[in-house]
Amino acid sequence: MTIDADHLSTTTTATNVASMFLDRVQKSADSEAFRYLVAGEWVSATWQQSADRVEDLSAGLLALGIDTEQRIGIASSTRYEWILADLAIMCAGAATTTVYPSTNADGIAYILADSQSRVVFAEDAGQLAKLTERRTELPNLTKVVLFDGPGDGEWVITLAELAELGQKYLLEHPSGVRTRTGAITPQQLATLIYTSGTTGAPKGVRLSHSAWAYEATTIVAMNLLREDDVQLLWLPMAHAFGKVLIAAQLACGFVTAIDGRVDKIVDNMAVVKPTVMGAAPRIFEKAHARIITTQQSQGGLRARLFAAAFTVGLRVDRRRRAGRAVPLPMSLLYLLFDRLVFSKVREVFGGRIRFFISGAAPLNRDIGEWFHAAGLLILEGYGMTESAAGACVNRPDHYKLGTVGLPFDGTSIRIDDDDGEIQIRGACVMDGYHNLPDTTADTFTDDGWLRTGDLGTIDADGFLTVTGRIKEIFKTSGGKYIAPPAIEAKFIALCPYASQFMVFGEAHNFCVALITLDADLMSGWAAENGLKGATYEELVHAPEVRDLIDGYMAKLNGGLNRWETIKKWAVLDHDLSIERGELTPSLKVKRSVVADHNERVLDAFYT
Repeated sequence: MTIDADHLSTTTTATNVASMFLDRVQKSADSEAFRYLVAGEWVSATWQQSADRVEDLSAGLLALGIDTEQRIGIASSTRYEWILADLAIMCAGAATTTVYPSTNADGIAYILADSQSRVVFAEDAGQLAKLTERRTELPNLTKVVLFDGPGDGEWVITLAELAELGQKYLLEHPSGVRTRTGAITPQQLATLIYTSGTTGAPKGVRLSHSAWAYEATTIVAMNLLREDDVQLLWLPMAHAFGKVLIAAQLACGFVTAIDGRVDKIVDNMAVVKPTVMGAAPRIFEKAHARIITTQQSQGGLRARLFAAAFTVGLRVDRRRRAGRAVPLPMSLLYLLFDRLVFSKVREVFGGRIRFFISGAAPLNRDIGEWFHAAGLLILEGYGMTESAAGACVNRPDHYKLGTVGLPFDGTSIRIDDDDGEIQIRGACVMDGYHNLPDTTADTFTDDGWLRTGDLGTIDADGFLTVTGRIKEIFKTSGGKYIAPPAIEAKFIALCPYASQFMVFGEAHNFCVALITLDADLMSGWAAENGLKGATYEELVHAPEVRDLIDGYMAKLNGGLNRWETIKKWAVLDHDLSIERGELTPSLKVKRSVVADHNERVLDAFYT
């Protein structure tokens, strides 16, 4: 089935990122654009203040001899300076090469060498050390610009020193940046994002200015985000999801509060009180788990009230979404629970959320429904780096929980008849992989559609549902096909203490699982169950914890087909981490790495 939206169009006012930025500055010069932390306090910058800094930095790049489409890296966590650097690169007509700050020295050297990056914006001494270690492998890298820390006067300069170079350049070439910006073509390379990937070496995805401009103007046309919104941005800016939200900000003009620290998301929401926020499903899973376990630990009347509220809330919500009437007694009870319980849940997230946007991985439907019952809408979207992040999204006034929504106007989605693969065509699609023409050719069908590697279905109303990854589906020795993500999502929704749940069993006669637990939540559980002070490693082997997990496993297996049930399982003595290579920076599990690291455990299940 195909959803063909080619006949739809959007009102495009700018064809490149730099022009979008300058247009926004002209429209909203004195309005607040960004909030960021200085010495622990939130401060603001207007669009004009940001533009002044961007022009100086962009002119500094021109002073360094940066030419059109030459690559410039950014190796930093999400912060205000990241966005300034990216906009400066755009205005100089160059192209941003994004680098996750967690990338090791080998990875950084590979990305910067493959992209032939000329300059790198590096966050601090830690990022600089990785560059210095591999400097001999980076002959094209002429300058490092540090956000934090001193320069050396030669290879390393500070952000302030780059701005000073720019100010001197502008004295001699007052219109230098504007001239370069005005010459940018829509198809010019804007961004080179190296996919972290769950397998193989990273590939540089080439995204043009027109791809980001299309994404942004389509979001405007959908009225998804508004000028009066306040966004909390924590997503890694090296990921396409974070980049597309900044592109949308340029087109819409809303305020973005920036802090890349994942552990401060909830604290920041209480202060910033955002109206919208993008996040990966893991963030919603952790928030759900923490709220559930906190209420359970209180016990007594409070815990019973909380449980009753969500029992009623889910019933009312499902009736409303199905178009069925809600009986008056149930409606009145819901209003009471909304005042006593659901309003308190909403306050945890600042109390002003219009909706969340979930992307990067599938969101468990049960968790989406739980949030919705509390009056918190999560709009799930779908896309990939190769489609500039966005291809489908649910709309605030037209959505179906459990789906990733309808295609962006101007984007077409189809399901391949042979293997059920989701395929994409539209202005959001990449130009190809950098230096990899053969891989690029293999990623497109003969008639020009992008192969996603994802499985999906399209319902009668045109809503897309992602059902798994082609590479993750496996077959048991009994000939039954297993889709691990579906089983894994069910367990995560059932067990609030689980951090990760991974199903294996290819070519074997039954399925097994590896589990990691949330250390913070387990510490609280241990204190209430006679195990106060026990380490995570001790808890993993405690009979009480095995009994706890056994109970949730029984619930899981009770809702699965016989051939899907988990016969054996083990709790790992550590959570998965980016540093060990088990998670991508966008928090996707690298299943093959986890399997390799735990080969003995998995083999023992079948011995």
